[in-house]
Formats: sequence, C-alpha cells, structure tokens
Amino acid sequence: MSKEKQSFEDALKALETIVKALESGELPLEEAVKKYEEGMAYSKHCQKLLKEAEQVLTKQMKDDEEVPFELNNDQE
Repeated sequence: MSKEKQSFEDALKALETIVKALESGELPLEEAVKKYEEGMAYSKHCQKLLKEAEQVLTKQMKDDEEVPFELNNDQE
C-alpha cells in the first residue's frame, strides 16, 4: 500500500518502527539515510492527515452556519 493511501494509524506505526531502527544505531549509514528519508515521507503524510482532520474538527455549527472553533488560551 502506498503511503498516500495509508491510514494515519498504519503510517504512524511504520514511522515508529523506523524511529526505533534509527535509534538503535545499528544500521549502516546508507540504510540509515534511506530509513530517514522514508520516515520523513511518513511524517509528512501523518501531518497532512492531521491537518485534514483538524480542518473538519475545528468547525462547529452556530445558527445554521459553520464557523471556526476557537480554543480558549487555557485549553491549548
């Protein structure tokens, strides 16, 4: 499955696996660079999915109109 079609959860799990492999310090340099690049792609995909979800979740219905939802400073 391509990264673009992966769910957030699957992409995050793959990213966590890559991070653990990189943190182990046991990968040869070339493989570590490839894993880093792959991890960045997963990270960007996760960020995109989160931004899309945020756009949906930060709206609320008010007087039959959609309006942006604003958090109070103490809720951020």
